Amino acid sequence: MKITEIRLSDGRRLRYYDADGAPPRDAAADQRGLPPISTHSELRHDPLLDEWVMVASHRQDRTYKPSAQDCPLCPSRPGHSTEIPAEDYAVVVFQNRFPALAPAPAEATGWQHGSLASRPGAGSCEVICFTAEHDTPVAALPPAQLELVVQAWCDRSVALSRLPGVQQVFCFENSGADIGVILDHPHGQIYAYPFVTPRTARMLTSVADYRSRTGGNLFDDRLADELSDGSRVLLRTTWWTAFVPHAARWPYEVHAYPNQRVPDLAALDDRALAELPFVYADLLGRFGRLFERPAPYIAAWHQAPAGARDDFALHLQLFTIRRTSDKLKYLAGSESGMGAFANDIRPEAAAETLRALGSPLVAMDPKDAGEGAD
Repeated sequence: MKITEIRLSDGRRLRYYDADGAPPRDAAADQRGLPPISTHSELRHDPLLDEWVMVASHRQDRTYKPSAQDCPLCPSRPGHSTEIPAEDYAVVVFQNRFPALAPAPAEATGWQHGSLASRPGAGSCEVICFTAEHDTPVAALPPAQLELVVQAWCDRSVALSRLPGVQQVFCFENSGADIGVILDHPHGQIYAYPFVTPRTARMLTSVADYRSRTGGNLFDDRLADELSDGSRVLLRTTWWTAFVPHAARWPYEVHAYPNQRVPDLAALDDRALAELPFVYADLLGRFGRLFERPAPYIAAWHQAPAGARDDFALHLQLFTIRRTSDKLKYLAGSESGMGAFANDIRPEAAAETLRALGSPLVAMDPKDAGEGAD
C-alpha cells in the first residue's frame, strides 16, 4: 500500500491510499482557497449515566444532501473542485470539515460546577471514501478495492490511537437515506474519542464480571455458544464467523468475529485480513438483497479501547432499521426513553432469511456451524 499525504487549502490533512503497483500519484493541490475551519466542540458529562455527550453546534452548517453533480466526495473535475483535488483516486481519508470532535486549543481547559462538568471535545473525525465511483454500492466493489479500504482502516486506527488523549477509535459506515445519510457517495467515517464509548464501557464491565465469575473470556464463550447452537450462524469460513446474535435488538442484525480473538483491526494476521473483504462484501450483499431495494444499514467496527486489549474482541456489528420492505423500526418510547429494546423479528427467522441470501463463496449449511477453524 502507498500513502500520499497533502494539505487541503484550509490546512486539513488528506491521504490517498493506492495499491503497491499503482502508478506514482500526481498530488494535485486544492484550488478552493477555503478559510481555516472553526470548530466549537465540547464534551458535557451526564452524571446520572456517567456518559460524555458531544456538543458541536458548528455541524448545523454542514453540507446537506447535494446532487450527484455537486457531490463533495467525487474527484475534482474542471469547473468543480471537491474535497478530493485529484481527478481520480482509489481510497481517500481526510479530516472532516465539520467534525464532532477536533483538536482542542492548547489553552483549553474543562470546568465543573457541582454535577455540571464539561471539557473540550478533543479528538478526531475523519472521512474515508471507499471509491471514486459515486453510484457503486460498497458490496459491489472488487475484493482488491475492499482490501485497500481495510488497509486504510488499519492504518488510521493505529495512527489515531497514538494521538494524545484518544481512548478509542471507531470505524463505521452509514448507508441509506433512512439511516440519515446526507452524502450518497460510498464512504464511512473514523472517530477518535477522548473517552470510552458507553456501549464499549458496558461490554468491558460484563467481560470483567464474567472473567471474575468463570475465569473465561465472554467474547470467546459467546462465539462458541453461537456455533454450538448453530441456528443463527450465517457463515463460517477459515478465519471468520458471522451470526445473528441470540438477543438481537434490530430486525436484521449480524455480528462477525475473527475465529481467533484479536483486539482491533490492526492485530488481524495476513490470512484473516485477506479473507475479510470477501466476508464483508458477502454480508453487505445479503442486506442489499433483503428487500425490493437495498436495506439501509450501519456497519460498525468495535475495537478495543486504550488499556483493555487483553480481553476485548474485535467484531463487526451490521444492522438495518428496516423490518419489512415498507416498514421501519422506529425507536419509540421504550427504546429511546428507556433503552429497552423489543424486536419484531425472531433472530432465528432473521438468520434463516439472511442465510438464504448468501453468495456461493461462503454459503453454509447450519448443521456445519460447529466445523471449521478453532
